[in-house]
Amino acid sequence: MSLLDIHVLGSPILRQETERVDSITPELRRLVDDMFDTMHAAKGVGLAAPQVGRRERLAVVEVDDVKLVVINPEIILSEGTVKGEEGCLSIPEIYADVQRFAQVTVRAQDIDGVWYEVSGNELLGRCLQHEIDHLHGRLFTDRLSLLKRRKAMKEWEDEKDHYPKLLRVLPVGDLPPE
Repeated sequence: MSLLDIHVLGSPILRQETERVDSITPELRRLVDDMFDTMHAAKGVGLAAPQVGRRERLAVVEVDDVKLVVINPEIILSEGTVKGEEGCLSIPEIYADVQRFAQVTVRAQDIDGVWYEVSGNELLGRCLQHEIDHLHGRLFTDRLSLLKRRKAMKEWEDEKDHYPKLLRVLPVGDLPPE
């Protein structure tokens, strides 16, 4: 397992639609393991394939004691709305309040290709929605009002020079123990 570079805002892959996963391969399993390692090292709770330069419709999520591999996910039920603070591993140090569904039910495949449903509210629900947005080329900043988006983009202008080639390279020392 290894740490993957995280693409940051401005990298074209973050704006691309992902492609449906049709088969679970050994390479895909390795990718999932590497994505979990990368997410943990970056101190995140979710990571989508485009964030590590991949086109598969795949994300990993770990909130509290819920650890999920979400392949080909879709939101099948949603209720209410709630506003809460979000950040993103692809837009480091930038945070804003984002309006999301208060509760969602997502249908997805696990790492064995088995379909399942998961319902989430609070952080789990927000994380699922955030990662599914990534799979469709959307970032949390797209959900902000024009004024708040401008403020976030101004903050990002000051931050982005820390990421040459639009990549966030995590130090190897951040690799979690096996």
